[in-house]
Amino acid sequence: MAITQPLLPLEQFYWREKRHPDRRYLIQPQAGGQVEELTWGQVGEQARRAAAWLRQLELAPGSRIAIISKNCAHWIVADLAIWMAGHVSVPLYPNLTAESVRQILEHSESAVAFIGKLDDWPAMAPGVPEGVRTVGLPLRPTGRFDHLWSDLQACTPITDNPAPQACRLATIIYTSGTTGVPKGVMHSFGNFGFTGRQAVALFGVQEGDRGLSYLPLCHVAERIFVEVVSFYGGQTVYFAESLDTFIHDIRRARPTLFFAVPRIWTKFQHGVFARMSPRRLDVLMKLPVLGGLLRRKVLAGLGLDAVRYAFSGGAPVPESLLDWYRRLGLEINEVYGMTENCGYSHVGRPGERKPGWIGRSNPGVEVRISTEGEVQVRSQAVMQGYYKEPSMTADTLTEDGFLRTGDKGELDGSGFLRLTGRIKEIFKTSKGKYVAPAPIENRLAEHEQIELVCVVGDGLPRPMALCVLSETGKAQAREHLEGHLHRLLGDVNAGLDKHEQLKGLVIIGDLWAVENGFLTPTLKIRRAMVERHYGHCFEAWGEHARAVLWHDGKENGHGDLATDSGSRAAHSPAG
Repeated sequence: MAITQPLLPLEQFYWREKRHPDRRYLIQPQAGGQVEELTWGQVGEQARRAAAWLRQLELAPGSRIAIISKNCAHWIVADLAIWMAGHVSVPLYPNLTAESVRQILEHSESAVAFIGKLDDWPAMAPGVPEGVRTVGLPLRPTGRFDHLWSDLQACTPITDNPAPQACRLATIIYTSGTTGVPKGVMHSFGNFGFTGRQAVALFGVQEGDRGLSYLPLCHVAERIFVEVVSFYGGQTVYFAESLDTFIHDIRRARPTLFFAVPRIWTKFQHGVFARMSPRRLDVLMKLPVLGGLLRRKVLAGLGLDAVRYAFSGGAPVPESLLDWYRRLGLEINEVYGMTENCGYSHVGRPGERKPGWIGRSNPGVEVRISTEGEVQVRSQAVMQGYYKEPSMTADTLTEDGFLRTGDKGELDGSGFLRLTGRIKEIFKTSKGKYVAPAPIENRLAEHEQIELVCVVGDGLPRPMALCVLSETGKAQAREHLEGHLHRLLGDVNAGLDKHEQLKGLVIIGDLWAVENGFLTPTLKIRRAMVERHYGHCFEAWGEHARAVLWHDGKENGHGDLATDSGSRAAHSPAG
């Protein structure tokens, strides 16, 4: 008896395209309140026409094709077309600087770039190298493009069903490296297929499910758990139009599966508190009948009343926030994963919650803790390696195929995982974006008034820089120096991608020296010491309105915080 091999992503799409061609698949809001609905058959036909156009270019098999766009229906259609034409998709974040755009397109040697929804295309466009063909998607910014989507749709659709092998490269996802230079994570069709099948089985995804796509599709989490899982589970995918319409969009979708980063869960909560005080809400929710009605009303107002599975990932979630949603009747399950393993590693299961711990490993995932305390995982979701970076790949993948996550952690007797810190210096904000601090620190340290600088931001909405002044800086009047620091902050942020931009500068009055443990014998900053000493202040500093804050190093080393010369406006939590 022949053994049937599991279907890979494109094959799974063809199966759905044939099974229910007239079933709604992608729901795209348009400007002016209109909504476009694409069926599985329409998505297939448009992708096949675009694939025919790509074939006409006679590019070498496996050529790289970029997608630069915010989430939209034709992001997925373009991805399918690239795969059908035998090429590799290279998604880019929609808010990169022109320098980062050029860096990725040149490194990947992309031949074509699909351009879709963007907020500031004129600032990004100079980053497209000469010779890269641009194709404007239906929802696109104003500007000149070599071709429009309508040009591609004039082609006769391909009639075959190309089926790349599991080992074939499907995509290169660029993520920040420790040097600040993006790394190209290579994932095969086999990686995506394994993860998609496992996720559908793990969460029981069905054709009646609905998802809202709003986190960047260029990020592996949205790519897998929206795009790929839709091929295997068959759910309908709704898209958000903008931040201004987000609540309306989510109410339209009424998702049954919903993933968010901690920052979004917090924003939802604050939105509820803006209408009713936390104390009053807590009292009312405890009432036998009214409490149940109120909980359902709150979830319905958020568009979350139909959610079967709710997930949070990208950064730790405060236990108090999880408890608040649980009292509303919504269980949020924490997810742990990386770009390098398709975001598929660990997840909390309903009924198996252990406060402070993420959960057990996912089916098909092996996990171990190294002698250095590093979490290492192995599965069919682990990347092929970093594009054009064999030495970096060797540093990240062990000889026996385990992924070095860079996270410190521990396992309990039931296999539950708890993260205890980062081995690598690169950190992740509460929005799930990686930031490499070293390049930002180097730019700030070029200023003559700054001697030492440490960029922090793990689990914070935005990074910030802790700075120790040089003797030159200390000799200047605060009023005069503050103007220089404001300009420095603006200049540095202008050269950074949006997720890297600093919330502000905190000028530290304490001494950082070898003797007190802040510096190594070679005068490098001990980041762990800085975070341990000032970490209790980070949240308050991050919420402050001022861009330049002064921490004067008083009160047992924790200090007062002055927001300008001569005035005290805030204290650290210890102050």
